[in-house]
Amino acid sequence: MAIDTTHPYKIFAGTNSRYLAEKICDSLGCQLGKSNTVRFSDGEFAVSFEESIRGQHVYIVQSTFPNSDNMMELLLMIDAAKRASAYKVAAVIPYFGWARQDRKDKPRVSIGAKLVADMLQVAGVDRVLTMDLHADQIQGFFDIPVDHLYGSTIFLPYIKSLQLENLVIASPDVGGSKRAGGYSKYLDVPMVLCHKTREKANVVSEMRIIGDVKDKNVIIMDDMVDTAGTLCKAANIMMENGARSVRAIVSHGVMSGKACENVMASALEEIVFSDSIPFDTTRCSKVRVLSIADLFADTITRIQDQRSISEQYLM
Repeated sequence: MAIDTTHPYKIFAGTNSRYLAEKICDSLGCQLGKSNTVRFSDGEFAVSFEESIRGQHVYIVQSTFPNSDNMMELLLMIDAAKRASAYKVAAVIPYFGWARQDRKDKPRVSIGAKLVADMLQVAGVDRVLTMDLHADQIQGFFDIPVDHLYGSTIFLPYIKSLQLENLVIASPDVGGSKRAGGYSKYLDVPMVLCHKTREKANVVSEMRIIGDVKDKNVIIMDDMVDTAGTLCKAANIMMENGARSVRAIVSHGVMSGKACENVMASALEEIVFSDSIPFDTTRCSKVRVLSIADLFADTITRIQDQRSISEQYLM
């Protein structure tokens, strides 16, 4: 099926996601579009496109990992593209930040994910491409198409390549049971759960394992790793309960604070995540990074060809 030549497309990148946009362009066989960000001494900045985008599909690649400049730069690029008469503007946000704030879990708090969705739509975005949202219902915060991709496309082949015997899939908390259950069902292996209670954000006070891990090779599945406290605690407890080995596969490697130190000191054999957020693997020898560039490149091609996106899902 031919690409829509009436409205050709161009790929652009925010400052801190350029590394990923370049990989996507390599996969698509196209050049990364030229844009410029001018920064002022007070921290303010302005963005501009350095080539014509009139009448074209514009894809802007930018994850919204800390700091907030990434989010603001994305909003400014969307606004600039609409004012430059782009036909359609799609925000490619592999890591969608603020997604943990998807509901009011106590009085007088914000719902950050909804606020981000509103800001993107007010800026003028026509479509959002993202991957492994912290909560699926965030898609409902938008009144525009949201293409929610799944990291299983790259993680399942990697799991199979390990050829582990007595494999068990684990979820680090009850909230991630659906994700872990999907992997467990696809691979036809058992699943175990970790039940945890928190004193406060990023601090786990107690954790228990629900299920049998004795003499098993365990892979913990999660959508993101921040300080790695939960993953490391889960890995240590599983080894204490007789597990043969413990690995972790997470979609987004935020790796903030003492995450690297926590991982290196833990029983984790390795931790695998995507390149949705840039990470220097020399910081932690246990980290392996798999690229999602081909996944997003294929999705962009399918959008342009008006073909099904769900056909690429493995589960």
